[in-house]
Amino acid sequence: MPSDIDERALARDFDLRHLTPAFHDDPYPVYRALRTHEPVRRMRDGSLFLTRYRDVQAVYRDPKAFSSDKTVEFRPKYGESPLYEHHTTSLVFNDPPLHTRVRKLIAGALTARAIAAMEPGLIRLVDGLLDAAEERGEIDLIGAFASAIPVEVIGNLLDVPHKERGPLREWSLAILGALEPVLTEAQLERGNRAVTGFVNYLKELVAARRRTPGDPQHDVLTCLIEGETEGERLSEAELLQNCIFILNAGHETTTNLIGNGIVTLSEWPDARAALQREPDLIASAVEECLRFESSNQLGNRMATVDTEIGGVAVAKGTPVTLCIGAANRDPEQFAEPDRFDIRREPNRHLAFGFGIHQCAGLSLARLEARIAIGRFVRRFPAYRLSGEPVRGGRVRFRGYAAVPCQVR
Repeated sequence: MPSDIDERALARDFDLRHLTPAFHDDPYPVYRALRTHEPVRRMRDGSLFLTRYRDVQAVYRDPKAFSSDKTVEFRPKYGESPLYEHHTTSLVFNDPPLHTRVRKLIAGALTARAIAAMEPGLIRLVDGLLDAAEERGEIDLIGAFASAIPVEVIGNLLDVPHKERGPLREWSLAILGALEPVLTEAQLERGNRAVTGFVNYLKELVAARRRTPGDPQHDVLTCLIEGETEGERLSEAELLQNCIFILNAGHETTTNLIGNGIVTLSEWPDARAALQREPDLIASAVEECLRFESSNQLGNRMATVDTEIGGVAVAKGTPVTLCIGAANRDPEQFAEPDRFDIRREPNRHLAFGFGIHQCAGLSLARLEARIAIGRFVRRFPAYRLSGEPVRGGRVRFRGYAAVPCQVR
C-alpha cells in the first residue's frame, strides 16, 4: 500500500495523456490515490476526471446536464473523417431522440426470450472451442477462446455469413482503439480504414437483407431495417453506423470480460476452488469479474449547463471523464474493494453504465460470460497460465491481447 505522501504524488502527477506501462499493468493504485486526494480531478486541458462511485453515478443519473453527444468534442480529434461520422452517429455517443430510437430497436431484438433461445447455440460454440483446446493441451485464452465467442454471437445476430466474418475482429479493434485519449497517425489511419471497409461491407449486406428479409425476432439487422419508432425509421447512415456499434459494443468488452475473468480466477485460487465446488456461483462470479476488472474503464460526458459535481463547480461545456474502473473499487460502495469475492452481495457495479445509457446488451454479455467462464473452469479445473499475459495496451478498454494457458 503506497504511503500518504506517495499517494498524493500519484494523484498530483496523473495525466491521462501521459500514462506509464505500470499504469497499464495496474491502474488501481492511481485510482485509489485520486479517489482519496483529488476525486474530482481538474486535468490540464480543463476537463474533469471522476473516480468516486457517487459522483460517477450522479453524472449517469442526469443525462440532460451531462450530454453523451460528441459532435463538438470529437471534431478536433478526428476532423471530417469516417471515424468522426461513425462515433457521432452511433448509439453510445448520442442523446435522445436518436439514442432513444436506436436503443428501442436494438432492445426489441434482444428480448429475454431471444437471448434465452441463444443459449443452446452458445453452449455448442463454447464446447467446440474447449474440445479444440483439450486436444492441443494449450490455448491462447484471447485469440482462440474469449474473442471467438462474441464475434460469432454478433455475427449470428446480424446474420453475417460465416465465411465473411474474418475481418470483424480487426475492424472492431481498430475503431475502438481510436477512442484512446492519445492517438498516433497510424492508429487514426487504421481506424478510418476500418470504418470505411466495414461500411462498404455493410452496404452490400443491407442491400441483400432488403431483398431477402430475415425474421426480425431473431435477426437484428432486419429489425433495424424494418423497425420504426414513433413512425420514423433509421436513415441509411444511422443504420450502417449502428450496425458497426453493435459489433463494437458486443465484441471487445465481452472478450475482455471472459479473458479477465479466467485470468483473475487463476490469481485467486480460493475463489476458483469455490466456483468449481459450487457451479451455481457462476452468476455472482461474473458480476464480481465485471466489478473487479471492468472491461470498459472510462466513459465521457459534456456539461450542458453550469452545475457542480462533488462540490466542485462545473462550467457549461466542460468535458467530464467517468472512471468506471475506479468507481467500481470505491470503498464507500464496496467493502474490501480490492478483494475478489465471488459471493459479494450486493454488487451494484457500474460496469454496464447506469441510467438511459446502460448497456442494451448486458443480458447477452452476462449469458456469454456465464457459459464461457463457467464451462472453462469446470472442463479444465487445473488450468494454469503458461506464460506472461500480454496486456491490450488500452486505458479505456481493459483486457489482454494474448494469454498463453495450459489446460492439461
